[in-house]
Amino acid sequence: MHVTDPEPQLSVILPAYNEVEIIGKVIQQISAVLSEHEISNEILVIDDGSTDQTAAQAESFGAKVLRHPYNIGNGAAIKTGIRNAHGKVLVMLDADGQHKPEDIPRLLEMIGPYDMAVGARTRASDTAAHRDLANSIYNGLASYVCGRKIEDLTSGFRAIKTPVAQGFVYLLPNKFSYPTTITLATVRSGRALTYVPITTRKRVGKSKIRLLRDGSRFLLIILRIATFYAPLKVFIPASFLMFFLGFGYGLFKVLALGLPYGPTSAMLMTLSVVVFLIGLVSEQVAQLRFDRSEIFENGE
Repeated sequence: MHVTDPEPQLSVILPAYNEVEIIGKVIQQISAVLSEHEISNEILVIDDGSTDQTAAQAESFGAKVLRHPYNIGNGAAIKTGIRNAHGKVLVMLDADGQHKPEDIPRLLEMIGPYDMAVGARTRASDTAAHRDLANSIYNGLASYVCGRKIEDLTSGFRAIKTPVAQGFVYLLPNKFSYPTTITLATVRSGRALTYVPITTRKRVGKSKIRLLRDGSRFLLIILRIATFYAPLKVFIPASFLMFFLGFGYGLFKVLALGLPYGPTSAMLMTLSVVVFLIGLVSEQVAQLRFDRSEIFENGE
């Protein structure tokens, strides 16, 4: 049975919603791996309003259980875990059995020179084709926003220094997009990020993500993330596009059709300047947001 250390090296955070079938086995495997490597730890299971016996099962296997009175969301569970963790380093992984606890030490080896290490799913992972396609799109956009290669934007398996995670708590959303947010926040704030290749197993039970319901949500998340963390990467291309559309259309009317330049071209070019200025203001707001996270992290 797992015994909680009052001042552990590591806090393991497991967000769980109706995972009674697998949660006990996951806790057992985590405890065995950490005991083998002599890593003092606490295992926090955040029961996000489960309607089954997930909480009782987790407690019976020695985990500390924190309960939400109703289902708030995966990200909200992670935030509860971060706020209540006592370890110097946090490891977050899913409670559905898809992540292999034996990969935890591989992530921890990277913490020190790196502020966060993320388990990047390889092609050998047991994942659905439509999710692989969606993840490729997310990774490409995130790489553009960050200016560096993002190998797995949505992976829920990661290790991070506790002060860094606590500084970003107020930025994290309540739903499934917390991995996206914390990844981009880490890179945007100038902290070091690395990836460790992993293979995942097929989850136990039904997925909490629905393609039709959550697909549109993730598309909105992509747009929000881009404007949230690197506004100029969105506003400058949009501004240039409007300017050249207006300029090109006006030039076409004058040279090809022999017509006056017209108000449409002037409006597009004027709008391009407005969009550019909005981008500049948004960039300043984003920087103030990250300055605030620095204050939280330093305890000022």
